[in-house]
Parts: sequence; structure tokens; C-alpha cells
Amino acid sequence: MKKAEFIALVADKAGISKKDADTAADAVFAAIEEVLASGDKLSLPGFGTFEVRERAARMGHNIRTGEPTEIAACKVPTFRPNAQLKGKVNGNAAG
Repeated sequence: MKKAEFIALVADKAGISKKDADTAADAVFAAIEEVLASGDKLSLPGFGTFEVRERAARMGHNIRTGEPTEIAACKVPTFRPNAQLKGKVNGNAAG
């Protein structure tokens, strides 16, 4: 699903214009980015949790040359769905 399709779905579900849905979606995404950039965790009951995890430095290899190369440590945003969302995705209404 592309963003335009998502915005149309949100507008339909909320009974608002596509322009208002686009503005709201952009605000939600910006807020999530802000929370994660500050290092906080965002828990949404009935949906899941967004958080930042540390990835340790590790050894990898250059695919073209086969030479070993060090991959630097970094932070990555992650999403962990809760049981209710997992249930809906798997076709279980109750989760």
C-alpha cells in the first residue's frame, strides 16, 4: 500500500477530507520520529511498541571482494506488535 492509498483509507475511516488525513498522518509520523530520536519508547495499547535498540559493532564481509570489514555500532528503530495486533494479522479476531 502506498501513502496515498493509506491516506484515503484514513480519511474514509475518520470521515475527514484526504487533506486533513494527510496532515494528521504527517503529524503522527513526525511525533513518532521525535519520540524515537529523543531515545524514548512509544507504547500504543492495542497496537504495539516503537523503540530504539542498540546494534553492536560486528564483523561482516564485502560481498564483491570477500574481504572482512567491520560494521559500526548503530541505533535502529524497531516495532514490536502486541498480541492483539498479531491476532488480527493472523486472522484471530480476539488476538
